[in-house]
Amino acid sequence: MEYSQEEDLADLGGELFIKEVPKETSNSLVVLRKAGELCDAVIQVGDEKIPVHRVILAAACPYFRALFTNSKFESDRHTVNITDISAPIMSKIIGYMYTNACNINDENVSDILIASDYLNMTHLQDLCCDYLSSKISIFTCINIENFAKKFFCEKLRQNAHKFILHNFTKVYTGCDDFQLLDDTSLHEILGSEELNIKSEEIAFEAIIKWIDYDPPNRKCHIAKLLRNVRLALLTTNYFVEKVKVHPYVHENKDCKSLVIEALKILYDLDINENNLVADNISIARPRLPYEIIFVFGGWSGRYATNLMETYDSRANRWMKCKGVKSDFRAYHGSCVLDRYVYIIGGFDGMEYFNSVRCLDTTSQEWKEVGPMHNRRCYVSAAVLNNEIYAIGGYNGVVRQKTAERYNKENNQWSYITSMNSARSDAAATVLRARIYICGGFDGIEIFSSAEYYCPITDQWTMITPMRNLRSGVSVVAHQDFVYALGGFNGVTRINSVERYSPTSNSWQTIQEMDTPRSNFAAVLLEDTIFVIGGFDDLTTIACVERYDDTVDQWFKVSDMNLHRSALSACVVKGLQDVSKYIYERAQDDSAWKWF
Repeated sequence: MEYSQEEDLADLGGELFIKEVPKETSNSLVVLRKAGELCDAVIQVGDEKIPVHRVILAAACPYFRALFTNSKFESDRHTVNITDISAPIMSKIIGYMYTNACNINDENVSDILIASDYLNMTHLQDLCCDYLSSKISIFTCINIENFAKKFFCEKLRQNAHKFILHNFTKVYTGCDDFQLLDDTSLHEILGSEELNIKSEEIAFEAIIKWIDYDPPNRKCHIAKLLRNVRLALLTTNYFVEKVKVHPYVHENKDCKSLVIEALKILYDLDINENNLVADNISIARPRLPYEIIFVFGGWSGRYATNLMETYDSRANRWMKCKGVKSDFRAYHGSCVLDRYVYIIGGFDGMEYFNSVRCLDTTSQEWKEVGPMHNRRCYVSAAVLNNEIYAIGGYNGVVRQKTAERYNKENNQWSYITSMNSARSDAAATVLRARIYICGGFDGIEIFSSAEYYCPITDQWTMITPMRNLRSGVSVVAHQDFVYALGGFNGVTRINSVERYSPTSNSWQTIQEMDTPRSNFAAVLLEDTIFVIGGFDDLTTIACVERYDDTVDQWFKVSDMNLHRSALSACVVKGLQDVSKYIYERAQDDSAWKWF
């Protein structure tokens, strides 16, 4: 009778992890075990007996190696009883020892991990941890972290914990396990500098939700938890109307000093909102941002600039990256792939570029990658399916309708189908696995038209035109809409904004920006649209504003350090060393100063 590795794994129903071994060897070992040939031991689990070869188990498993090589273990002993592992799981683990393959799925992963921990099989335990890491979600993250803590799976615990920190708002509102956290775990989460929340209101509301689950036993923890909220970063109205008067806070005497301290700092800020110099104010120190806006190049005054700036949303400050300079480029594109930033095409006042440069945000080093086929200034850039698209633009002679895409693996650009219209000074974004490009200029006419590219069919399709002519426009995809912002209509720079719904194939006018602008940058940061710099009909500008679609309103943001137009911007998430790109935090409370 013949046996194969595949037959031994015939119950596959989940994900299969395989470490390469010679197939002939593993097949032969399985055949011998199945036939009971040369077996010199039996693993007995309950009523089930599994014939094995001692040397195989000893080579694959530290537990059995220690057992079989122990001088006190009788050499003629034939049966080993296992009482802490079920027969089906033990059978799978023995199969793994012979084949280096194991079927791991949602139903058995915890049992296999526990058993591999018991048997000290670290490689199999790592495979289980990798599987569980791939299953971390809003609904499972807390349960997985608790499981990892129990069995000392540190890498898995870190992955789950980071997920909780980076997605805290969704976790505390959508995960049932949040309310089952103990006070120590919640304290650790809320105290983290890496807690990714747009407002400290979220931290306070999470505390209240947690206490509301069991007020008699939990309200005693309010003071300890409240110390983790950066109270001085709340608005005065919210603090006075929501925090100070809340029964959990008001009725706890240990909260009194916190309330007084926060009120004093908030009062100082209200008197002089741009200057805060105080000692012992950890409750005013911004957390570390998870997402960073990078701004590159552009036109400032009469020349192109190479200044790179980053935006720290938690401190509301722009930082000059003095040690990292981009090229002198304007009217270029930028995008992000795997935390690498790509600068595409552009113009420096003399030369039109087809070159592409790549910034490693970890090492802060630039390198040149494969050049485009065409020189492209006023280019539109987008990322779809892990490939970069460069669309349209101007090569110094003609406006272009061609488009090409870059494959990182082979470091090459290849042409795709050309657009229906030549477009320079347009803008592109990705929504529903399609690239949308809007507006632009063909050398004669400014467009209100827009079209999208489908990579499956390699075709461009026209959509309903925008309500306004827009060259030097910016576009952003957000919440199932394509937003078209600002631009030049042939007469003046405009501040109007409209958004396109693919479902209805129609445009809707929304709240206009405070400042009219063209040739500016626009990005999506934490579900908020930011517009950055540009030209306002009189001069290049440094002003920045953001749009919150939940209230249909624009809000002022700190200005950049340099006024510029024809710049590019992109957002990088989860930087390994975010401190390189943000406003410096104090190492101790007394050193913190916010000027």
